[in-house]
Amino acid sequence: MNARPARGTLAAVVDARRFGAVVFDMDGVLTDTARVHFAAWKLLFDDELAHRASGVEAEPFELEDYLRFVDGRSRIDGVEAVLDAREVHLATGASSDPPGEATAWGLANRKDELFLQALKRDGVHAFATSVVFVRAVRAAGLATAVVTASSHRSDVLLAAGLDGLFDAHVDGVDAAELGLAGKPAPDMFLAAAARLGVEPVSTVVVEDAVAGVAAGRRGGFGLVVGVDRTGSASALAAGGADIVVGDLAELRVVGLRSKGR
Repeated sequence: MNARPARGTLAAVVDARRFGAVVFDMDGVLTDTARVHFAAWKLLFDDELAHRASGVEAEPFELEDYLRFVDGRSRIDGVEAVLDAREVHLATGASSDPPGEATAWGLANRKDELFLQALKRDGVHAFATSVVFVRAVRAAGLATAVVTASSHRSDVLLAAGLDGLFDAHVDGVDAAELGLAGKPAPDMFLAAAARLGVEPVSTVVVEDAVAGVAAGRRGGFGLVVGVDRTGSASALAAGGADIVVGDLAELRVVGLRSKGR
């Protein structure tokens, strides 16, 4: 029996005869909102850590911190990961804590406030090549879904003109209501596959975050595609991506899904 190719080295092809659905992450895969999220996180931590810590704990929040601790995770998980890394100790608090309160949830809600301000000010755009790929996936007969930790999935997709391209979604609101664990746990991807009526092994996951590709791998999905827009190809492959591309223009859809499947 032939050995499985090393992760990250498979041909950049999605075979519609093998799969029944493709599940997409939103921020950084479909829309350019990852840059907006990073800017909001940086504003939050550069301000808050300067007030609450000194020395190495108060060093500026950089892209490396975003990719390592925050990208792909829920807001509260991201806040707590950064605080742990900086050895800053705050009570978790409650999701109802007002923005900026001296709790992890207060910081998480402040980040959400900063993100919405930036979104309103700067808008959001879809990656044109991602839209082309989603349309090709649908034309081949595959179902599509969006999975995102964001509670603003509907607003972002609507603003980007993508709201009519997906058959199902699982977002931060759904995760809270259903008690789904955030990435790198596979819960949200598994819920999306269930909503589409497709088994994980017959589903493709497309992600730009290491936590996201790890979730796809842990969930037993048939193909995990990593999208490297930040120079993290090696980390995506090590995290579980079967294919790593720099843009969805590099992915091809081949074949047509049989209607009876």
